[in-house]
Amino acid sequence: MELSGVGVWSSQLRYGDPAESADAAAELDELGFDALWIPDVGGPVLDAVESLLAATKRTVIATGILNLWMHDPAEVAASYAQSTAAHGERFLLGIGVSHAPLIGSDRYRKPLAATASFLDALDAAEQPVPAENRVLAALGPKMLTLAASRARGAHPYLVTPEHTAAARSALGDGLLLLPEQTVILSDDPDEAHAIGTDWLRSYLALPNYANNLLRSGFTPHDLAQVSDRLFDAIFAWGDEEAVVRRIAEHRAAGADHVCVQVLLADPQEFPREQWRRIAAACIG
Repeated sequence: MELSGVGVWSSQLRYGDPAESADAAAELDELGFDALWIPDVGGPVLDAVESLLAATKRTVIATGILNLWMHDPAEVAASYAQSTAAHGERFLLGIGVSHAPLIGSDRYRKPLAATASFLDALDAAEQPVPAENRVLAALGPKMLTLAASRARGAHPYLVTPEHTAAARSALGDGLLLLPEQTVILSDDPDEAHAIGTDWLRSYLALPNYANNLLRSGFTPHDLAQVSDRLFDAIFAWGDEEAVVRRIAEHRAAGADHVCVQVLLADPQEFPREQWRRIAAACIG
C-alpha cells in the first residue's frame, strides 16, 4: 500500500446517503485520488469501509480516524482481515483517541496508554492488523513518537504546513505523514468566512486541537476571535491555485500525501463539483 499525492477526506462519504456515497467513491476512484478518508463519531464505520472498498477498484479507503473508545480491537482486527481478503490491501486503519468532551472525562483517561493498549490488542489478535497498514491520529510529540514506533506513520488533522514540518522532524524519514487540509473553493472572503468560521469554532472547543494550535504559535486571542491569521492558516480558500499551493507547502514540509476536505455552505451536500475541480488541478 503506497500513498502519495492527494486524497479526499469526507464526512459525506461516511454519513451521507449510502447509494450516493458509493457512486461518489467510484467517481473519486476514477478521478485518480489516492485515498478516501472517512471519520468515526459513532456507528458502524467498518461497514462503511467495506461499502467504499466494494465501490472502488484501486483507491485506498482509510479511517480518519477509527475512534478506539468505540470499538473492540479483536472485532476491528477480524473486520480488517475480512476486508483485506476480499479487496486486497486497500484498507488503511487510522486510529485515534478522539476528545474528552466527546467521550466523557470518566472514560477519557491516559489517552497515550489507551492507544498503546489498543495497538497491543491488534497485535495479539488471531489475525493481527499489520503495523505497516495502520497510522495514528497524532498532533503532539508523544503521540507522534508512538506513531513512529507502533504504526506506519501519522494522520494529523486541522494542521498547518508548519505543523507538518514539525511532525516530519518528530517522525523521521521513512514513515508516512498524511495531513488533512480543509478547503473552501470561494474567492469571496465573506462567503469563505461564513462557511468556515463556525465550523472551525466547533473544533477549537476541543482541547486537543486548541492546545496544538497554541503550541504552533497562535494566541488565545487568535482562537477566541478566529482571527484572519488563524483562518488563513487553517483553510486553503479561494480558487484551485490556492489549493494547489497549500498542498505543495505541505509536501515541501515533509508530507507524503495530503487529504483534502472540502467545506460547503450545506454540510450535508456532497461537494462533487469541487472534487472534480481539485482533481483537474492537482491530478490532471
